[in-house]
Amino acid sequence: MDCDAFYASVEKRDNPDLEGKPVIIGGGRRGVVSTACYVARIRGVRSAMPMFQALKLCPDAIIVKPRMAAYVEASRAIRAMMEDLTPAIQPLSLDEAFMDLGGTQRLHGAPPAVMLARLIQRMRTELGLTGSIGLSHNKFLAKIASDLDKPHGFSVIGKAETESFLHDKPVRLIWGVGHAAQASLDKAGIRSFADLKRWDQQDLLARFGAMGDRLWHLARGIDARRVTAHEPMKSISNETTFNDDTADPDILDGHLWRMAEKVADRAKAKDLAGRVVTLKLKRANHTTLTRRLSLHSPTQMADTIYRTARALFEQVGNEGPYRLLGCGISDLVNADRADTEGDLLDPDKAKRSQAERATDQIRSRFGPDAIVKGRALR
Repeated sequence: MDCDAFYASVEKRDNPDLEGKPVIIGGGRRGVVSTACYVARIRGVRSAMPMFQALKLCPDAIIVKPRMAAYVEASRAIRAMMEDLTPAIQPLSLDEAFMDLGGTQRLHGAPPAVMLARLIQRMRTELGLTGSIGLSHNKFLAKIASDLDKPHGFSVIGKAETESFLHDKPVRLIWGVGHAAQASLDKAGIRSFADLKRWDQQDLLARFGAMGDRLWHLARGIDARRVTAHEPMKSISNETTFNDDTADPDILDGHLWRMAEKVADRAKAKDLAGRVVTLKLKRANHTTLTRRLSLHSPTQMADTIYRTARALFEQVGNEGPYRLLGCGISDLVNADRADTEGDLLDPDKAKRSQAERATDQIRSRFGPDAIVKGRALR
């Protein structure tokens, strides 16, 4: 189930004055489009498009800043409705999820297609939101089906018709095939599933590596991935796009510390820690720099995340100005394995960690602004 223009739909539901008007959810002119309603999409506006470009295509659009609390609340309500159908739910985002309804017909007294239609009806009548359903015998085809007839779509790809359905479809329908992979497939003369199916499995492996094996199976509509209800989180990150490009080291340093704090707060809340710290920078010409460093010991401490990201920044800091800055942690593990090793080269690290834990306690009692580092004010 994939909600239709979810963020924009929530905004139109909560503000009837927006009905029928082009609405874009996003930041200022330097930001990107989070979601566009279908009125704006008709004009060519798309998610992740730079805001200045979206406004050229749709100058009369109404820009609304994201209200994540409202979207989370709506998402939880939809999730509760899904749980009435099956416990096997794998969320992809706030507005999209896989559901496994295998074996539920006897429980509900109706086949999955009927139950999914009732879900969409409940969403519309109780929440004022709509979604599109893709029903099939595996995740790959269900994802394709959900996009066939949006908005308010309901598409079914049966097992017997799988190969005939895929035959003349473009391979860009494969979820996860980006521009680089598409270019490689084009170079090999593979544009449709029919082209892909003509390739021998070993030839695909030799040409595309591990992706070749996946392509061979998907060309035949084969996808053995299960719906996993508790897929582990892979990374925690935070980033910001500046109103004006900047190369000012003090401004960038202040943002970097605040991001490290946000990443650490989320890690602590989920009892997770990361072995790898990542720094992301985007230049004025939209080229992206990414730097990573593996740690000796997993961390969830803002101080360690900041100092590591700061060291990475010093390698490329003079290549600005920058329009975007971000940092995060990945290769996540349970927090009981975090920050256990001392550092002979940094004997004050343990003291800073104790101070950070004390700061966390103060904030939990008196609020997030009760105590603030000086560098956060830059």
